[in-house]
Amino acid sequence: MKKYVILSFLIGLVSWGSAQVASKLEVSSNGRFLQYSNGRPFFWLGDTGWLLFTKLTREEADQYLTDRAAKGFNVIQVMALHSLNAKNVYGDSALINMNVATPLVTEGNSFEDTTQYDYWDHVDYIIDRAAEKGIYIGMVPVWGSNVKSGKISQVQAVEYSSWLAHRYKDRSNIIWLNGGDILGSDSINIWKAMGRTINEVDSNHLITFHPFGRKTSSIWFHNENWLDFNMFQSGHRRYDQDDSEWGFGQDNWKYANNDYSKNPVKPTIDGEPSYEGIPQGLHDTLQPLWNENDMRRYAYWAVFEGAMGHTYGHNSVMQFLKDGEAPGAYGARLPWQQALMAPGADQMKYVKELVLSKPYFERVPNPFLVEKDQGTKYDYLASTSGKTYAFIYTYNGRTFNVQMGLLEGERVKAAWFNPRNGETAEIGVFPNEGSISFDPPGEKLDGNDWVLILDGNVE
Repeated sequence: MKKYVILSFLIGLVSWGSAQVASKLEVSSNGRFLQYSNGRPFFWLGDTGWLLFTKLTREEADQYLTDRAAKGFNVIQVMALHSLNAKNVYGDSALINMNVATPLVTEGNSFEDTTQYDYWDHVDYIIDRAAEKGIYIGMVPVWGSNVKSGKISQVQAVEYSSWLAHRYKDRSNIIWLNGGDILGSDSINIWKAMGRTINEVDSNHLITFHPFGRKTSSIWFHNENWLDFNMFQSGHRRYDQDDSEWGFGQDNWKYANNDYSKNPVKPTIDGEPSYEGIPQGLHDTLQPLWNENDMRRYAYWAVFEGAMGHTYGHNSVMQFLKDGEAPGAYGARLPWQQALMAPGADQMKYVKELVLSKPYFERVPNPFLVEKDQGTKYDYLASTSGKTYAFIYTYNGRTFNVQMGLLEGERVKAAWFNPRNGETAEIGVFPNEGSISFDPPGEKLDGNDWVLILDGNVE
């Protein structure tokens, strides 16, 4: 163990005393969304900060969390253990002899003793700082590859899960992400045992399963009592690169649609679509990079097809690539502080603001709004509505016809919402009957995306 400057101790002490600002989350009564315990809607806007606990100092973690909170993010997805030899930036190991059943902890903690400090104290600090900013930590107990490799037995997994759940069950801002980029069928008994154990120890927090790419948790765990909501990973491949059984390619909305149709009803979310700044297909760094246009498309497609929110990611941020380091995984070269300013990250808040601007819990996918064909691939029109309002998203600004009369009200006010800057431009007021054609601003072009807003509350 090492001695740290008194400043870190004082910062930690302040955090310890004022943490727990974020409040408890629960599934809404209709089973489709999340809400705060007081009934207010919770729109999950996540960021993948997978290596946050190991790569960043306390000061850097503060910088990251402050930036994400300012941009509207309210969930950070993090690995508690990326590997069994995990160490934090200060050199503190997480485990004794790489055994998950024996976490390495010290007497006291960084808030009580200026000379003692360990890996889990650092985790505590970051979790509490996130809570102060209203941010929830979506925590993966141990990344799936460690279980798949056979280095963790079911007994060890249960002991570790119990220890972890006991440690964090009283923190207000935890969401459990069982699994970690893994097929549920790989060591399924271990994943089920971890889910049950966490749920038995910690009834305060929601649990899901983070699956392998182009898969969803509902394949294996939908009927498990511990699974509160589904999570799918639509992944990083183009249409022509997807060799999976379903072959959805970039159509992440199809995963949302799949989970939405299941019984019992549970919320669902895309926990890992393509990242901004990552190669298309992931592994070939000579391929084009996914950009902010793709980030918006994934968000609006999934949310309008029934997802309870959305998770964004950036190649450099998810691994916290530092200035001067060798190129990171998947060809990452941009330092994480610069990558915080990527345009896609700043634009994610607009989908959250738009959806929360209307009655939230009544919103449903509504394909009947689009007259005739919703289109395929980049021509696809995602549509959703409540009783008196509707949103229709076009990724490429193509003209489309809307079937009126599906909303309450004799007349409907129409407007264009710009997903790139959050601005709204009124179109006019129309009779709520028949079919009306809408032509978005600009020419038809991928990335010239718009949301048509229809509002039946016309005075």
